Amino acid sequence: MTRTATIVKLMVPVVLAAALVAVFAAHAGTAKSTSKQRVVRIANNPTLHKKVLVNRRGLTLYSLSVEQRGRFICTDRFCLSLWTPLLVPKGTTPTGSPHLGTVRRPDGRTQVSYRGRPVYTFTQDRKPGDVKGNGFKDVGVWRPAFPGSTVSAAPPATNPYPGYPGYGG
Repeated sequence: MTRTATIVKLMVPVVLAAALVAVFAAHAGTAKSTSKQRVVRIANNPTLHKKVLVNRRGLTLYSLSVEQRGRFICTDRFCLSLWTPLLVPKGTTPTGSPHLGTVRRPDGRTQVSYRGRPVYTFTQDRKPGDVKGNGFKDVGVWRPAFPGSTVSAAPPATNPYPGYPGYGG
């Protein structure tokens, strides 16, 4: 056996191993890494006498009536100071209720959605059961997310927060 034949014979396993590594690396790079994360649960709300979606801390989740089909309204600093988006890491599948999904916010972050609408918590809701954001009006109306229904609760009959703009009555 010549020296060249010996070198070729030794190189074949090395080349094959390198090719296999390249194939697996390419496949791993294209595969999406997804994880499931329970970020929502269903809770009975004593004020509304209905079940609502809440986050892990038990705070009510809301959606804005005009935010749908990828249209975001709550994007400026003022709105985001009142309404906190429920965010998850990219590639995360939210669980805890049917009809959950994710939408990409204009800033690139991934927000949980319910029935296609992004969900938020309201900064004035301090404890589980609070629904102080129900009926808040700006460019649309904020409502709690109700499981199993596309119907939202009616706004409060009177303004429960006199002097606090945004509440109708």
